[in-house]
Amino acid sequence: MTPVLGPQVPRRGNAFSRWLGRSLLRLIGWDFEGTLPDVPKMVIIGVPHTSNVDGVLAMIGLTALGIRAGTMIKDSAFRGPLGIALRWFGALPVNRRSPKGVVEQTVEVFERERQFVLLIAPEGTRSAAPEWKRGFHHVARSAGVPVVPVAANYRRRRLIFGAPVQPGDYDADLRALLGFYAEHGWPRHPARLSRPVAEALGLAWRPRADDD
Repeated sequence: MTPVLGPQVPRRGNAFSRWLGRSLLRLIGWDFEGTLPDVPKMVIIGVPHTSNVDGVLAMIGLTALGIRAGTMIKDSAFRGPLGIALRWFGALPVNRRSPKGVVEQTVEVFERERQFVLLIAPEGTRSAAPEWKRGFHHVARSAGVPVVPVAANYRRRRLIFGAPVQPGDYDADLRALLGFYAEHGWPRHPARLSRPVAEALGLAWRPRADDD
């Protein structure tokens, strides 16, 4: 069932694009569970991330819901026609030459925009990361916005929204988030899970040979 968005959540698209996204999702046999909080700003984290298919599902899901969300991408990728496409899909440029780091630049976007949803995959890679990247937590805590976990479950073919976490202590927040993913997430490729998620799911973890 497609969640109903509250009036504060930033929107994009129209009735046709939402219909198209829902139709594509049904065509591949996927559906939603849960709801998004009705807030104008949030950090959405997507886990597990073990395949390029995860990104495709995210784009279809966002289109089906009509959510306007963004990701931070290095500014050199925005040259030419590709830049137009990236901006349309919600990507925002990060200036790698700036004395301000990625976290600080992202927080500035939150401070500047009236509405902003940021998408992050905290595992950072599709190949068995030993730890999560903490940038999502630094950004959310500095910007004073909630972290909303979304789980992809390839067994049940569901995109599942969890309860928002207001960031405070990283270790405590991580335990809460991993508890949600242990209950609701399942990867496309278990051997590529990050160590925190693999351990939460009760699976063995080892670094992939191509990452040595």
